[in-house]
Amino acid sequence: MFSFLGKTNPYLLMTGMTGVKMGDQILQVGCADGGALAAVAAKVGLSGRALAVVPDIATAVRVQKGAQRQGVLVDVEVGPPTTLPAGDADIDLVVLDDAARQFASLDTGAQTAIVQEAVRVLKPGGRVLVVSALPAEGLAAVLGRGPKGPAYDATPVLEAGGCRFVRLLGEREGLRFVEGTKSR
Repeated sequence: MFSFLGKTNPYLLMTGMTGVKMGDQILQVGCADGGALAAVAAKVGLSGRALAVVPDIATAVRVQKGAQRQGVLVDVEVGPPTTLPAGDADIDLVVLDDAARQFASLDTGAQTAIVQEAVRVLKPGGRVLVVSALPAEGLAAVLGRGPKGPAYDATPVLEAGGCRFVRLLGEREGLRFVEGTKSR
C-alpha cells in the first residue's frame, strides 16, 4: 500500500486476510514472521487472546521479539502442532503459517492430523486459514531467491481434516490464503 510519508504497513495483507476483530481468540501454528503475528494480535486487543505454537525455542524468541516491538501480548508455547494448548471449541481462528513451507513438506497424514487438531480447538463456525508461500516469479526466480517448486494447495488437506466450505481467499505478495470453516 502506498503512503505519502514513504512508510507502509508490511503486515496489512496478513491482518486483512485473517479478518480478526477485537475480542477474537486466535491461535497460530508455526511462525515464519513474528511481526505478522504481532500485527494480527494487535487487532484482537486486550479483550482477545493471541497464542502461537512454535516448534523450537529460537522461533519462540523471534515471536516474542516481534510482539514486544509492536507492544502486544502474545502467548507462545513450544510444542508439536498435533497437541494444541487450547480446549475444545475455544478458538475463533487458527492460522497455519506455512510461509517457510514446513507444513507442505509433511506427509498427507501428518498434515491431516494437524488440521483435525485445529478443528478440535475451533468454536463452531470458526475458521482455519492456511498461509503458504508461492514460488518465486520473475527476477526473483531468475536470481534463485524465494521458494522453489509448485505452489502448495491446502484445499484437500483442509477437507480431509474436517473443514467445510474450503475456499481460496487469494494470492498476493507471494502468499496464498486458503480458508476452511468448522461446521456449526
